[in-house]
Amino acid sequence: MDWMNVVIEYGRIILFALITLIVGLVVIKFIVRIVGKQLERSKLDESLKPFLQSLVSAILKILLLITVVGILKVPMASFVAIIGAAGLAIGLAFQGSLANFAGGILLLTLRPFRVGDYIEGAGYNGTVKAIQILYTELITPDNKVIFIPNGNLSNAGIVNYSVNSTRRVDFKFGVGYEADTKHVIQTLESVVHSHQAILQDPEPFIRLSAHGDSAVEYTVRVWVNAEDYWDVHFDILEQVKTRFDQENISIPYPQMDVHVTNE
Repeated sequence: MDWMNVVIEYGRIILFALITLIVGLVVIKFIVRIVGKQLERSKLDESLKPFLQSLVSAILKILLLITVVGILKVPMASFVAIIGAAGLAIGLAFQGSLANFAGGILLLTLRPFRVGDYIEGAGYNGTVKAIQILYTELITPDNKVIFIPNGNLSNAGIVNYSVNSTRRVDFKFGVGYEADTKHVIQTLESVVHSHQAILQDPEPFIRLSAHGDSAVEYTVRVWVNAEDYWDVHFDILEQVKTRFDQENISIPYPQMDVHVTNE
């Protein structure tokens, strides 16, 4: 029976195509793993490695799809026509993904940050773990992993805290109006100059900066190596509070005086 032969023939073709697809996916996974290991050993920029690995995976899968279509004996002219017809719909449906891909290319070209940098962008902040083909992975200080679409990140303002080797730490301290200004400044200078992580060039800045409703404000600005930022931040806050207590310098809090008049 001719129709049985046709069914058997097409069954063999479909089975062969399925086997090719399954084996191809396994081989692609193996190749991508090898490529990943080779990239890890290479001297390429860390930002490029995950992107290239994911790009290789995408290209191999596209080639596998074309091979499977060829095995199924789908006319390439018809296949191209179908792809062209579906291309517009797919482009509209996945315009966000295309924007993310373009954003990834833009990030890797302009290099506003690299893997390992601590950044703030698209409403999130953290250390860059990887720049993938469609998204960027950040690790927050409390060890959460955030996946930010590259399109959003490339179109948003990015703050990179790791570019410069030094950073400035700013403080504001409120002191009661009754405290002697020179005494307060001398106390703050003593705390600042005694901290070994604070750089003396540029010189620390300590001045009275504002007359508040319930306190006089003093601004302290010091420069530190980037890796010492948070240590200095917390150390100075603790040490200033301790020294103010020792020197009987009050730190006022907002309060309201209520006067009751009997008529």
